Amino acid sequence: MFTLHRASFRQLLLVAFLLIAALLGGASLRGLFTLERLMGQARAGAERAVQISAEAQALADRSVTMERAARQYVVLDDLALRQRFEEAAAEAEAVLTRLVANRLPPPQASEWRQRLDAIREQMRGPRATARQRELTLSLAFRELADLNTAIAEQMRRANEARNSELQEELEASRLDLARQVLGAIVAAVLLALGFGLWLARPMKRLERAIIGLGENRLDQPIEIRGPADVRDVGRRLDWLRLRLAELDADKARFLRHVSHELKTPLAALREGVALLEDGVAGALTDNQREIARILQHNTVVLQRQIEDLLRFNAAAFEARRLVRRRTELSELLRRLVEEQKLQWQAKQLTVAIDGGPLYAEVDQDKLGTALGNLLSNAIRFSPHGATIRFLLVRRTDRACIDVMDQGPGVAAADRARVFEPFYRGERQPEGASRGTGVGLSIVQEYVAAHGGSVELLPNAPGAHFRIELPHAS
Repeated sequence: MFTLHRASFRQLLLVAFLLIAALLGGASLRGLFTLERLMGQARAGAERAVQISAEAQALADRSVTMERAARQYVVLDDLALRQRFEEAAAEAEAVLTRLVANRLPPPQASEWRQRLDAIREQMRGPRATARQRELTLSLAFRELADLNTAIAEQMRRANEARNSELQEELEASRLDLARQVLGAIVAAVLLALGFGLWLARPMKRLERAIIGLGENRLDQPIEIRGPADVRDVGRRLDWLRLRLAELDADKARFLRHVSHELKTPLAALREGVALLEDGVAGALTDNQREIARILQHNTVVLQRQIEDLLRFNAAAFEARRLVRRRTELSELLRRLVEEQKLQWQAKQLTVAIDGGPLYAEVDQDKLGTALGNLLSNAIRFSPHGATIRFLLVRRTDRACIDVMDQGPGVAAADRARVFEPFYRGERQPEGASRGTGVGLSIVQEYVAAHGGSVELLPNAPGAHFRIELPHAS
């Protein structure tokens, strides 16, 4: 048995199309039948009008035949003429009966029959009065002819009245048909919209679920209500969510284990190199001391990279746990600038904050870390005496934070990969050690966790980063 709960998306879509097609097809068939009926009525009306006109003419023709036979009979007293008169009279009365059935007023029909009776009365009498009776019949038939003309006019008006009624009925039927067709179209549109919204709702849920997976929100179960095949897709997505969470946890455990396992032998290596440099194992030659110095430098670099790896892993894990509070962003920026005052003053930089006040629902610590990384990055690449500028702007319900420096900017070859973990661009400050490439990755992790975005804008010379956050006021 077909049920909405067990039906698939394709089955429901087919049902929707069939319902709409049935609705429009029913309206079309009803309109076709109505049009056929109206055309039949119009044909019947035209035929009736022609028939009535013919009947009125036939009544006049029979009256002429009756007059000729009656006057000849009065003069000649020939029974054949009397028989011809009676036949014409019978045909005329039959025509009159049909005219009465077609709206001839009964009083006019009664008057016509009374005149016919009077004519029959005049046809009786002795031959001595034949001349007088012929004159009387002539006058009677003239009056009958006038009555025939009146009957013909009456039937013409009856035809016009019937045509007017038919026209009114046709117009009423046309309006009724137009209302039916319009109603069917409106109902079909509403039905299509209803089915569209109803069927689009699970698609929206699927879209949100996929976006949630893309944004690494793996702690939210996925349950899609709707057609059977859509629910199956929802269950597969939830399985994928669990699998991704498992892989993410395995990755985090692997990074933690590897990092900690490396730190122990690395600490021993640093200690051993330090002992060699101090001459504990004996005096070193200049070449040996140079080798020890190189080993010491590389152990320091390796330790920094391991710590950055742990820091990035911790940032990726903590990005899912936000504690949002309504925060005034310009005040948060001033606090971060003050915390890094020694670094930017050492290079004689100027840090400007324009715009605000601007509020948003954010995690102050994590957004502060992201903005702090951008500020630290700008300080690192800015030349002596340059200016670093923050600009706060509200666009609809989103907060935009622009960070601009006057450094060398990002090379064109590096722009597409600048937010990748551990990727280091080709342009590095002179005399500075190369970074590990996790700072901008942490920025992207924390901003994405807020439902926002960060991008590098083309603004050479210098780097121009823009952060957009939702729920601004």
